[in-house]
Amino acid sequence: MAPTHEDPNHEECFQLGVGDAGADTRRRILQVIWSDLSQLAGAVLLILGAVLPVVNPLGDAPIFLRMTPGCDEVTRALLARRIAFYAFFFILGSLLFGSFVLAVFGLSIPVVQVAGGAVVCALAWKVLADVPKPVGVTLDAPQARLIALGRAITPLTLPMTIDAGAISVAITVGAFHANSFKNTVIQLLAAVVGSAIIAICILLTYRYAHRVSSKIGRTGMMVLIRLSAFIMLCIGVGISWDGIKSLLAQVGVHG
Repeated sequence: MAPTHEDPNHEECFQLGVGDAGADTRRRILQVIWSDLSQLAGAVLLILGAVLPVVNPLGDAPIFLRMTPGCDEVTRALLARRIAFYAFFFILGSLLFGSFVLAVFGLSIPVVQVAGGAVVCALAWKVLADVPKPVGVTLDAPQARLIALGRAITPLTLPMTIDAGAISVAITVGAFHANSFKNTVIQLLAAVVGSAIIAICILLTYRYAHRVSSKIGRTGMMVLIRLSAFIMLCIGVGISWDGIKSLLAQVGVHG
C-alpha cells in the first residue's frame, strides 16, 4: 500500500480557516456583550435622568436637618443609612411593581399625583409654619434620637425624600414591555443599579448635610430651610396640578 502524503498547503488553509472562524465567533460574542452593556447603561441613565432630579436630595437636605433637631452626627448618619435603604426599595418597587399595584387597586398616576402632591404640600407648609426653638433650648439627646428614628420611614422617607412625583415618574419609567427574556433581565438589572445609585446619592447628601450647615451658619441655614420648604410647596402644588389636569382631560375638560 502506497504511503499517503498530506498536502502542506491544504493543512495550512485548514488551520487558517479554523482561526478565522474562531476570530469571527469571538468578534460576534464581543459585539453581543457590548450591545447588552450599552442597553444596560442606557436604561440606567434613563432612570437616573428621570427620577434623580425629582428626588433631589440636595434640595431636601436642609429639611432633613430641620426635622432632626437635637440629633448628633452619629444619629443623623444612622438616619441617612435608613432613609437611603428605604428609598432604594421604594424606588425599585415603583419601577418594577408600580403599574401592577395601581392596576390592582384601580388607581391611576393622576390620582397618585393629586393625593401625593397634597401630602407634599402639607409637609412643606408644616416646615414653613414651624417656629424655630431659641438657641438656648435643646432637646435631650436620647429623646431626640428616638423621635428622629421614629420619623425614618415617614415623613423623612415618604413623602420628604420620595414624594408622589418621584413615585409617578418611576412608575412611568418602569412601565416597560420587554419582548425577550434578555431584555427583561437587562431592565431588571437597570432598575436595581439605578435605584442603588439614587440611594447612594441620598445617603451621601444626608450624611454630610450637617457639616455643610455648620459652615453656612445658623442664619444662612434658616434661610435655606425656608427656601427649600417653599420650593417643596411649589413642587407639591405642581404635582397636584398635573394630576388635576390629567383627570380633567379624561372627562373632556381641557385647559
